[in-house]
Amino acid sequence: MSMIFVTGGAGYIGSHTCVELLDAGHDVTVFDNFCNSQPEALARVQRITGRQPKLVQGDIRDRAALVAALAQSGASAVIHFAGLKAVGESVQQPLAYYDNNVVGTLRLLEAMLECGVKTLVFSSSATVYGDPQRLPLTEDHPLSSTNPYGQTKLVIENMLRDLYHSDPSWRLSLLRYFNPVGAHTSGLIGEDPQGMPNNLLPFVAQVAVGRREFLNVWGDDYATADGTGVRDYIHVVDLALGHLKALERLQQHTECRAINLGTGVGFSVLDMVRAFELASGKPVPYKIAPRRAGDIAACYADPGLALSLLGWRAQRGIDAMCTDTWRWQSSNPKGYAQA
Repeated sequence: MSMIFVTGGAGYIGSHTCVELLDAGHDVTVFDNFCNSQPEALARVQRITGRQPKLVQGDIRDRAALVAALAQSGASAVIHFAGLKAVGESVQQPLAYYDNNVVGTLRLLEAMLECGVKTLVFSSSATVYGDPQRLPLTEDHPLSSTNPYGQTKLVIENMLRDLYHSDPSWRLSLLRYFNPVGAHTSGLIGEDPQGMPNNLLPFVAQVAVGRREFLNVWGDDYATADGTGVRDYIHVVDLALGHLKALERLQQHTECRAINLGTGVGFSVLDMVRAFELASGKPVPYKIAPRRAGDIAACYADPGLALSLLGWRAQRGIDAMCTDTWRWQSSNPKGYAQA
């Protein structure tokens, strides 16, 4: 097996992907600045797998640090998770998002080129579809974005496509995530947002565990069955396994291809609240609040391409998503901070 260089590997999706990489026999070097993650997550990864990922603490905007770490690792491929990802925050701080996400990815690609590493799995997002013109979303849907976070993903996707057109020896997989939720079944790793959670399920979990008083439901007047936003929630372990499948494909193909990773099923905010109450046995009080800027009514994937190209499909449903989230949250009521 090979060495995989994982930027942002201590984060939520990164740590779960490290588990699957290590369990599959790969070696892992994590490059992370811990701006939205904790070193403890990697200690937990070692507890789960019995194997220790190597760690280099650094910032992806630091090209020299990237070149040194990448060269020393001997990695044959990169999985790129390092990025800021809060939609609301991106509206308030667009320059921070362009700096970290776009400039950081540019520096990473320069470092890869210098080190002769031309295989990359990129953490993209369904936000590149903008306000959907049709559902379910297929990879050929027109691209746009309703917020700066999504714009950074779109700029990076275009940068990768331009790079491939200039040099078709690159192997590039652009994985468009829908809404990652859940946690490892061990309860040892999970989503641990710093400050106020920006995503639905960690907020719901913090309400259920008593850290938050109630959930704000941002809008109940969308054109959906119950008026609340509908999203395609995907279990983080399914998502992690999708990265392994993408790596396997890139070993056989030089290409630059975008692939949806989702379930193809949409659940509303209130669907998720009810499912979580069932899984946790705890009430989740909520209040209806005004819509948030940049939000859309509904978004869910057509995951057919992932099945046909990668042989991948999501295996874990809404019950597992909520049960595993609750196991993580109830075992770690303050996240990694208590470790």
